[in-house]
Amino acid sequence: MQAVIEKEGKGIIARFDRQLHHSVEKVWGALTENDKLEKWMSNLEIKDLRKDGNIKFNFNDGSGESFDMKIRDFRESAVLDFEWGDGWVRFEISTEKDGCSLVLKESITPVNDHTSKDLAGWHVCLDMLSDLLDGQYQDFPMDEWEKWHKEYTAAVKRLDG
Repeated sequence: MQAVIEKEGKGIIARFDRQLHHSVEKVWGALTENDKLEKWMSNLEIKDLRKDGNIKFNFNDGSGESFDMKIRDFRESAVLDFEWGDGWVRFEISTEKDGCSLVLKESITPVNDHTSKDLAGWHVCLDMLSDLLDGQYQDFPMDEWEKWHKEYTAAVKRLDG
């Protein structure tokens, strides 16, 4: 399901909702344990998991370059919120009847040509996370990303219309 995108100031807030048939603990582990995290979002590496701690973003382009992003909000097994460029990314997990709800919110400011790429990336990564939780691992599916990139490019353009 495509993210809900709303204008906010000079940017946007995108909200991805996923219902997962897994426990909060299992999903939290996939978000915060590096051996699992690298299988669905290989750029991220948890360095200091706490409020005001940090997450490393690795470029994974052979350069060895990376940078740290500050954890803005943290509640064990419930909230992980960190800097993301000029915006932020926030994961919220809550128990549901048949598993849990995972909400990813992203604040993007300013909106530019990279915005739809970023949204498509998170969309595909969340699909990869869901697959991983179900016991399936796959390399990043560029064909899926390209499909979602077109969808998000159109969605972002509609906001200006």
